[in-house]
Amino acid sequence: MPPQATYPVTFSPLDDATSHLVRIAAAIAGADEETTRSVMQEAQGKVRPAAVDEVILQSYLFAGFPRTLNAARAWRAVSGEPAPASDVGAELANGSDWVERGERTCRTVYGESYELLRENIRELHPALDSWMITDGYGKVLSRPELNLKTRELCIVAACAATGQQRQLHSHLHGALNSGASPAEVSGTLDSLGTLVDDQNLVRYRALLSRVLAKRHPPAADTTHVR
Repeated sequence: MPPQATYPVTFSPLDDATSHLVRIAAAIAGADEETTRSVMQEAQGKVRPAAVDEVILQSYLFAGFPRTLNAARAWRAVSGEPAPASDVGAELANGSDWVERGERTCRTVYGESYELLRENIRELHPALDSWMITDGYGKVLSRPELNLKTRELCIVAACAATGQQRQLHSHLHGALNSGASPAEVSGTLDSLGTLVDDQNLVRYRALLSRVLAKRHPPAADTTHVR
């Protein structure tokens, strides 16, 4: 079997604010509370507090409610920022909008694979398909306070921190589909040092290389074609 084509992954840092956000996402998903608090302290004054709130809120989709509640508690203590008095976007009256926005956002993230995704999830359970669209992509990931590209980079970080390689593969594509450059996706993995062990980071960079090679196959060599 011929060797699989690879794509040269550029090792390039993210902008400072996004680097802190993806580290917070990874820490919430995979680190202990002390480490999560430390990562949040490092971000103090370098990120918008509202952006951190959004990363925490979306973490319940990928890390569960207990870790999300603990992260919110840590962020309130570290930042000194109170929670907003209300959140109109979270009210149940938005239910029909969540479905519409969720379908649109999910289609952006999955691109040509959207219909197949919906079919596959329905085969697992129709409730999971409904919750994925309404709750996940509509209620949470379509919130306007943080752009979809940054959300997807944070999801990449969360999946990497928890070793969820199947979902990591999907969201590497999702980040690129949402407007992230290959260097930004690579930079997300580069930002996870101390939160993800080196062996796994090597595996994830190789996975990104394969994803990029599939999306941008090398041009055929026509040098010797007559």
